[in-house]
Amino acid sequence: MIKYLTRKELDITKYDNCVADAFNTRIYAYSWFLDIVCDDWDILILDNYKAVMPLPKRIKYGINYIYLPPWVQQLGIFSKDIITASLIDEFIKGIPKKFKMIDVFFNSENSFTQKRTKSRRNYILSLNRPYKPIYEKFNKGRRSSIKKGVKEGLMISENYEPGKIIEFFRSNKGDKLKRDEADYLVLNRLMAKALSMGFAESIGVVNLDKELIGGAFFLNDQHRITYLFSAINKEGRDKQAMSFLIDHMIKKNAQKDILFDFEGSVIEELASFFKSFGAEHETYFHLKRYRL
Repeated sequence: MIKYLTRKELDITKYDNCVADAFNTRIYAYSWFLDIVCDDWDILILDNYKAVMPLPKRIKYGINYIYLPPWVQQLGIFSKDIITASLIDEFIKGIPKKFKMIDVFFNSENSFTQKRTKSRRNYILSLNRPYKPIYEKFNKGRRSSIKKGVKEGLMISENYEPGKIIEFFRSNKGDKLKRDEADYLVLNRLMAKALSMGFAESIGVVNLDKELIGGAFFLNDQHRITYLFSAINKEGRDKQAMSFLIDHMIKKNAQKDILFDFEGSVIEELASFFKSFGAEHETYFHLKRYRL
């Protein structure tokens, strides 16, 4: 039976254990992550935490709705057992009627036949091989870009201050994206928490003068390294700082039984960039439904 619980009613240990043990686990679904990125959230639970579905929620003009929180790509249903289309239908029907809009990105292992869904693209790269055969699958242009970064004398700066990378992003591109100020504050808190728990890395790329020209945040769990956020300036683009940085992460984690998750993208230029590393396409679904 599927039950609906509020955040206060949740058994945190059982919930997080379900997420951790799920064959389709995602770092976005852990309680500590959702507590930071969501205004508030509730949960649907199958039996005694056999499967769970977090429900990020908001109220606007007196209307309750399920929304897409910032810095989260895939949520949906998590379980250690295979998730069938009929189970997904049951979970969706279990969302209380008080929620007049449902807006959810399901994870790539939640395949279903619900109407009014749109498919989305993500790119992943398996790192369970030595670095050399992984590198050989990069396309010719990407290998040239990495060599250019080496030739330019670029250097990796581990444990770079997250706040500085966020401000670097904002000063170079952030204003064009028109993201809310609150989203950057959430990202800073998220990185501080994830770093303190050993679930993240904040890495900068510096030039020969030790000046920051690019940087990125990566989330780490037992199955995936997620490319959460990046920042780059004109010099960084000219010197191929991001190719250099991603190659560093791939080399560092080669021969581990994990995936490198590029987090998208629907933007063709970015999708081509991700594919150039030999990344494979995976599909996840966006469900948006009004119940007014």
